[in-house]
Amino acid sequence: MNGRPVFVLFGSSIVQYSFSNGGWGATLADIYARKADIVLRGYIAWNSRRALQVIDKVFPKDSAVQPSLVVVYLGGNDSIAPHPSGLGPHVPLEEYIDNMRKIAEHLKSLSDKTRVIFLSCPPLNEELLRKSTSTALSEIVRTNETCRLYSEACISVSKEMDIKVVDLYNAIQKRDDWATACFTDGLHLSQEGSNIVVEEILTILKESEWDPCLHWKAMPTEFVEDSPYDLVTSSGLSTINPSEWFYHRKISWE
Repeated sequence: MNGRPVFVLFGSSIVQYSFSNGGWGATLADIYARKADIVLRGYIAWNSRRALQVIDKVFPKDSAVQPSLVVVYLGGNDSIAPHPSGLGPHVPLEEYIDNMRKIAEHLKSLSDKTRVIFLSCPPLNEELLRKSTSTALSEIVRTNETCRLYSEACISVSKEMDIKVVDLYNAIQKRDDWATACFTDGLHLSQEGSNIVVEEILTILKESEWDPCLHWKAMPTEFVEDSPYDLVTSSGLSTINPSEWFYHRKISWE
């Protein structure tokens, strides 16, 4: 299957879970129905080190079809404090920066029309996260302060590499009730948290001067032509084309 633009979501659990419980990936798939194919490449517990190891396999440079857009989230697991054993997902900040730089370089090299958006590390509800962490795991030391540092590093790399970035750390905290409303377990995003991600991504896609524009309202709808097989009007004399109906959405996305 080809023809439609392809948008790839790549990263750790915030990406893998983005199609669950009203997640941001599922919402983007709905918004871009008949306009672009949203492809999920999310891997729970991954860090930038593991992502870099497979970047050539997930995004081969010789692929006949390259993505029009790649949205990347990595950093939350990197920011976890190092375990005394040396095991675990922690990646030192300077290595994280270098890894994200290499990931950006690879994605930008895929094609002249491949656009990239990085999502920076969001904040945490530290108390809720401690309560929800499985007893099967060793203590996971994860704080808002380290999230802030890795978020700022992601933003810095994005500016250096001239790619777009969503500052999730600050975007989520614009809500007064962010700590209770935006997470399911103190870490992963609730539907309210995911809606913030969608809004931020759509703002970038609307305001960027990319050619072609990747904002959903600017993209053609597939097979939009009128048909005698469309729904019949109340008069019974003609049909009505429902291709651009969005009544089912609870949020009128811009």
